[in-house]
Amino acid sequence: MKFVKALTYDDVLLIPQYSDIKSRKEVSLESILGPGLDFSLPIVSSPMDTVTENEMAKAMAKAGGLGVIHRYNSIREQAELVSLAWGSLTDTGPNNIVAAAVGVTGDFEERATAVCDAGAKIVCIDVAHGHHSLVKEAIGRLKSVHGDKLHVMAGNVATADGFRALESWGADSIRIGIGNGSICSTRIKTGFGVPSLHMVLECAAVRKKAKIVSDGGIKNSGDIVKALAAGADFVMLGSLLAGTTETPCGLGMTLDGKKFKTYRGMASKEAQEEWKGSYSSDEGVSATIPFKGSVAGILHDLKKGIASGFSYAGARSLKELQEDALFIQQTASGFHESQTHIFSKA
Repeated sequence: MKFVKALTYDDVLLIPQYSDIKSRKEVSLESILGPGLDFSLPIVSSPMDTVTENEMAKAMAKAGGLGVIHRYNSIREQAELVSLAWGSLTDTGPNNIVAAAVGVTGDFEERATAVCDAGAKIVCIDVAHGHHSLVKEAIGRLKSVHGDKLHVMAGNVATADGFRALESWGADSIRIGIGNGSICSTRIKTGFGVPSLHMVLECAAVRKKAKIVSDGGIKNSGDIVKALAAGADFVMLGSLLAGTTETPCGLGMTLDGKKFKTYRGMASKEAQEEWKGSYSSDEGVSATIPFKGSVAGILHDLKKGIASGFSYAGARSLKELQEDALFIQQTASGFHESQTHIFSKA
């Protein structure tokens, strides 16, 4: 048994540094996932059935990011969603990239082939615990069939050992995050997990070439900047994009005419019962959240916040941010001071 002190986003701040950036337009948020996979916004939408289908994938691509279409449907339905997203994007230039999720058992190979034939350039092996023999086997089988022409994103892992393993198994990018999502109860139910920032720092320290996708625990654009500064190449978002027009779930109405949409963890009882008819370990929750309007507005605001964060470090690129970033640990009083604390005054 050993104890390690681990920090998450609220435990730290980035220290402002000298900057000669005169305009946020000088800042590039470009990040590269792999050959031919260049993105102007380092944000990926989560493969959840209340977040990403064809409309979200199209919106993410148009904003310069990436959408991963969920796997909680039939192979035919998922392939059709990929086709719908990709066929609207073929004339938008370089950012016509769509990704799709698969599992590690059953029909995952057939599913991967179908979504690739429909236009997906990236397949995301989407399981809760990625440091697992089934993930090793799945990566190997996908690579043996599709070779290097297919980018395989895999995960999720929470440790340097897990990251090293997936990288050695052939994953091109790796999702980092266990138990840190806003609708995830894994840490409560199982006692396992690692604080978000610590996961990124640990994995960034050992990576050789695989890209890092920080998944979960991000509440605002400041957290995105911290994740990128710590070594992530991309962040994956769920709750920040949930409740928007482009999410698959329909609108509900409550008192006073307020509109809400559903957002749920894929390990929640409700999600499991709907897509597989039963549930095993219940490690997520389902919630309704206020309707937010188009995701384009959310992404625009996040982009502005991230660019502003880069400028406080004097960084014009992700590489410069990661080379120059300085973190400082803050106390609980420091965290309180960081908030818009006028609202907490008596």
